[in-house]
Amino acid sequence: MAEAHQAVGFRPSLPSDGAEADLSASALQEIYLSGLRSWKRHLSRFWNDVLTGVFPASPLSWLFLFSAIQLAWFLQLDPSLGLTEKIKELLPDWGGQHHRLRGVLAAALFASCLWGALIFTLHVALRVLLSYHGWLLEPHGAMSSPTKTWLALVRIFSGRHPMLFSSQRSLPRQPVPSVQDTVRKYLESVRPVLSDEDFDWTAGLAQEFLRLQASLLQWYLQLKSWWASNYVSDWWEEFVYLRSRNSLMVNSNYYMMDFLYVTPTPVQAARAGNAVHALLLYRHRLNRQEILPVRGRPRGTEAVVLWPPSCPHTLPTHPDHLRHLRDSRHVAVFHRGRFFRVCFLCFIATSPSPACPHEEHLAALTPAPRDLWAQARRSLKSRAGEALEAVEGAAFFVSLSRSWYDKSFTLIVFSNGKLGLSVEHSWADCPVSGHMWEFTLATECFQLGYSADGHCKGHPEPSLPRPQRLHWDLPDKVHLSIALALRAAKTLSGDTDCHVFPFSHFGKNFIRRCHLSSDSFIQTALQLAHFRDRGRFCLTYESAMTRLFLEGRTETVRSCTREACNFVRAMEDREKTDSQCLSLFRLAVDKHQALLKAAMSGQGVDRHLFALHIVSQLLHLQAPFLDQVRSEQWQLATSQIPVQQTHLFDAHNYPDYVSSGGGFGPVDDHGYGVSYIFMGDDTVTFHISSKKSSTKTVRPTEPPATSFLRTQESGPVAPSSPEPSPDPQPQHPALLDLASLFQEGQRLKRGCRGRGKEDAGSRRGSLPGH
Repeated sequence: MAEAHQAVGFRPSLPSDGAEADLSASALQEIYLSGLRSWKRHLSRFWNDVLTGVFPASPLSWLFLFSAIQLAWFLQLDPSLGLTEKIKELLPDWGGQHHRLRGVLAAALFASCLWGALIFTLHVALRVLLSYHGWLLEPHGAMSSPTKTWLALVRIFSGRHPMLFSSQRSLPRQPVPSVQDTVRKYLESVRPVLSDEDFDWTAGLAQEFLRLQASLLQWYLQLKSWWASNYVSDWWEEFVYLRSRNSLMVNSNYYMMDFLYVTPTPVQAARAGNAVHALLLYRHRLNRQEILPVRGRPRGTEAVVLWPPSCPHTLPTHPDHLRHLRDSRHVAVFHRGRFFRVCFLCFIATSPSPACPHEEHLAALTPAPRDLWAQARRSLKSRAGEALEAVEGAAFFVSLSRSWYDKSFTLIVFSNGKLGLSVEHSWADCPVSGHMWEFTLATECFQLGYSADGHCKGHPEPSLPRPQRLHWDLPDKVHLSIALALRAAKTLSGDTDCHVFPFSHFGKNFIRRCHLSSDSFIQTALQLAHFRDRGRFCLTYESAMTRLFLEGRTETVRSCTREACNFVRAMEDREKTDSQCLSLFRLAVDKHQALLKAAMSGQGVDRHLFALHIVSQLLHLQAPFLDQVRSEQWQLATSQIPVQQTHLFDAHNYPDYVSSGGGFGPVDDHGYGVSYIFMGDDTVTFHISSKKSSTKTVRPTEPPATSFLRTQESGPVAPSSPEPSPDPQPQHPALLDLASLFQEGQRLKRGCRGRGKEDAGSRRGSLPGH
């Protein structure tokens, strides 16, 4: 997703004072601090873990065990085999008094030790079980006997009613891949996009790296993997997000959208009130661990818990850092240039008070380059510290007109009742915020609901405090910063073109009937669409989750493979038959699936190379190969938005009440950002962005981004875009062309677009069934 932009542009910005010192000291110190941070997080959560039953056994099991030991003593039995007596001897005798109390304390200590040993055994057994990833390699719909056995054991060891984080500590550490395998996979991934000369040069750098630097850098990563919870995630957060000095808007933050076709109410305050209520209900359920974990395949949910209990807020220091607020009791609201500390929203929407000078555009500082915002924030803190603390200390930000980009997320409510979410990327990836957003949309619409006149159900509570207007004493030097930031934000947003493109001719149901992976189908279609748009292949970034591991975040799937390129060339070759194209298509899908599974199981390429690069910088070690990898540009960045809570929506009876997903800005100034979500069974919604200033993503007769979209489907691509002019040489839509390789898909294509002579001649022969 948006992480690809940050991954390309990050600069380690490590101190270099030229002192003659042991170059390994900074690397060892960084590894030590990584482990220290991990252990501090674990210790801070320990007490909550005990109370909420994070271990396989609940706290009540200790009481049961202690009672059983006491009963055994009453029956003249010694289940401790003499250990209780030895513990009793070690206790103070208190002058020979309280003999019975010493026996009880000895029994309690023995019960605690036995209880801890049993929990530790279960914990280790579950971690060993969760290290098995053989189920990933099995065909869809098939399950081998070893996997069935493994699944049964996981359910047994994870307990009958696991809470959200019951299996969190049992997740295995993310493995450090073999450096030889990583380099081999990297060279394989770039081969389709490099000339023979460039590839030979890159391969030479790779061999030099393996010979000179790889073993040393790999040793440091192995050391960190044993000491810290995850060998890469904390560095990814720090160097990719928190050390970046770029604007958060477009470059890092991503967005989530409302229902595409319906708006439950046009009343802005009512929609905002229900959405805030739903978000706080989600926080309450997370605090109580009432959200169900994935059963059978427990995955890491580390990132899920970061917002609600601790309200992370990115502070623009150098580098930035996440400020965690454990129990924020208010939200900050921005409306018509005014800021409020809020518990009750309707008053704000009707308040006639004007905005103070420059207050209206104050939020424009947050998407400014981080150093500019950090400098302005220091001035604000000295003159308007109370107002700034009210905003930064809020659970989240609610905008009725403009976002505050530093907050973990901003709930945006438009005047017509439409909702949106702007998410700061450092604290969580899209599946985490997507899970929260699905719950919010379903709860505010179906559970809370609205009255016939569009207002919230129920009656206002007069005892609630009114919103507190925040007042800003803005220093003169901040005025110039606001003007500069506002101009830069308008320029950046004005240069970004984004289209939402619902494709409703078919969806995951059709793809399943073809016995194919939905994600691999779309990824291959994107390769075909991009080739038709640009006439060449490019490095393609697809985000995959590594939540099978403790504190895992993401990995990159390099979707532009040799197999995909062979298929695309065959589709553009009129001499190739449907049967030949279909065979190549299946090879491309199988290859993509293999890459996706490797990424999910910790055997990807990019995070390993990223971590190796960080170590090389900490050691001040020149590694031309790693510099070459870091300089690569992702002209096609893609991500699937997963639908994780299908039980919350009734796509059959209410097909319009389904989340339409979200998107992000283009990674490269001359590339595309593409996200997609499967809405129900028969619709795929695409979010595609590009830069208007690019001469490579725009055609003279069309708005930016539309040229890429029209390789998918003819006609307008978004309600806001004008009717495109006909192309001199109309292109076939990539998705329908892929579907036409199958018999059912040919009927879809004929029904959707008709079939001219040229179309009929471009593919010969009809496959009897696949």
